[in-house]
Amino acid sequence: MALDPSFIGRTYPPTEPYEVGREKIREFATAIGDANPAYTDLETAKALGYPEVIAPPTFPFVITYGAAAQVVNDPELGLDYTRVVHGDQKFSYSRPVHAGDRLTVTVAIDAIKSLAGNDVLTVSGQVHDESGEHVVTSIMTLVARAADQAGE
Repeated sequence: MALDPSFIGRTYPPTEPYEVGREKIREFATAIGDANPAYTDLETAKALGYPEVIAPPTFPFVITYGAAAQVVNDPELGLDYTRVVHGDQKFSYSRPVHAGDRLTVTVAIDAIKSLAGNDVLTVSGQVHDESGEHVVTSIMTLVARAADQAGE
């Protein structure tokens, strides 16, 4: 069953603050194989003008994916997560994420469309620091694959 386009524009409550730690940044950088010293060495980060080590550009996925669970698990939306694949991910920054940030995410449904029987859902996550300043916007595209008509 197709997702209801009246959900476009629905916004969900902000998440609890997530405190970005140096070790989490280091672990993430190691996991993605990025040896940029600004991710692990405070002096390098400061020499580049940052107050702390910075996170790799895709790090916000750690918190925005969890926040998007509000959309995925919304019983009114009726998304069948067993059919969902992650279609695309984009980030738009106001400034880098750095250790010590306390970040909240507010997610919203930006678009719902049907393509070849698949539901395509675009979810944005507005990430702000504890002072309310915008840090990054995450745009995630989820595809709910059509049910196999022959098998179901």
